[in-house]
Amino acid sequence: MHPSRTDPTVDLTSAPPRATPTASPDEHPVAQAVAAALDVDHRHDPYPAYAVLRAAPGLPPGPLGTHVVARHGDCEQVLQEPAWSHAEEARLLHPDSDVHLPGSFLWMDPPDHTRLCRLVAQGFTPRRIDGLRPQAEELTARLLDTAVEAGPVDLVEALAYPLPLRMICRLMGVPAEAEDDVRRMSAGIARGLDPDVLLTAEELAARTAAVGEFTDFFGDLAARRRTDPRDDLVTALVLAEQEGDRLSPVELLGTLLILVVAGHETTVNLIANGLRALALHPDQLAVLRERPELVTSAVDEILRFDAPVHLTTRTARTTLTVSGRTFAPGESLLLLLGSANRDAAVFPDGDRLDVTRFATRGAARHLAFGLGLHHCIGAALARLEMETVLRALIARDIGVELQTDRPRYRPNLVVRGMAELPARLTVGATR
Repeated sequence: MHPSRTDPTVDLTSAPPRATPTASPDEHPVAQAVAAALDVDHRHDPYPAYAVLRAAPGLPPGPLGTHVVARHGDCEQVLQEPAWSHAEEARLLHPDSDVHLPGSFLWMDPPDHTRLCRLVAQGFTPRRIDGLRPQAEELTARLLDTAVEAGPVDLVEALAYPLPLRMICRLMGVPAEAEDDVRRMSAGIARGLDPDVLLTAEELAARTAAVGEFTDFFGDLAARRRTDPRDDLVTALVLAEQEGDRLSPVELLGTLLILVVAGHETTVNLIANGLRALALHPDQLAVLRERPELVTSAVDEILRFDAPVHLTTRTARTTLTVSGRTFAPGESLLLLLGSANRDAAVFPDGDRLDVTRFATRGAARHLAFGLGLHHCIGAALARLEMETVLRALIARDIGVELQTDRPRYRPNLVVRGMAELPARLTVGATR
């Protein structure tokens, strides 16, 4: 990755490697909580560990030489401060990222981040996103009809995955016959967003292969859109230009990679998490049936309650202070967004799903989409898809009956979600 371009005196890439903390999880409850928060065996429920970390004084030491930020106020402070760089996440988590993960605006600071976001925003206009609503509604209705008729079904495969995959592919202009290929490539890359030290040799190889296949596929699609433009996002990005600037070939492919992966892998988790949360809190689904105007705020509550992305990192560009601790340039933080969203100091009774929570003016903001410079550019699309599912459940009077108390989760740490959600959809839930 490149050193910071906003302060040439700070070269974060030259910061010496920092060792993982040596404290044994058996030595202290806080160390145990750090280990549990990141342990694959706790993917189904990291929230008790998060609560311990929020209650701990200061910022506990974490993996890769980081310090763990678990409280909402601290996370909010860091995310809003541009001097906390996101550009170093690739170097921190993926030492070989220049080879295996092409760079994108996700891992850039201003002015590069600002320039690319301006260009990408031309392809992510509200008109383009809202134009997908009829397609989302039609596809959701069809998927729900099939799932209801199937009886016991895996809701990840039946609804949570196909809806966002089909929508991002339509937005990008991917041919329908290539959607399964995009899913396969995306899955390898999404797992590869986790720290390299957590990945097996096979997973690292799969990431490399997926990135190579992705680059070939979308490079070819972009080349075709230059000579045969369509009304899709790839065409918009290929032709995007502002003040004589445009995306370079490397920037284009890196941007497409992140948009495809983040544009549906996270929404898969959002939809599956939302269905499970409402099944576990049928009283809240009943509230939505009685007050359908709450659907928009319910999406925010689902995002807060069980966010699809649980962590991110930041690295100090200058001397900075958080929670009373001073960090030198090059020192890094691990922000637990999933923990911040359950912070009772900001969200009273934060472990309870409450679809009315964000219906009140002045309600605190959740951090599921990030904050500041790196607020998720695809947030509007994710909201549209989750809203569409909720409205369809209400309109069709469909209930969700879970078939297991503990569904299987994927090993992914950064993009956290279920591998499957066995359930039965029932019509006439209020009768």
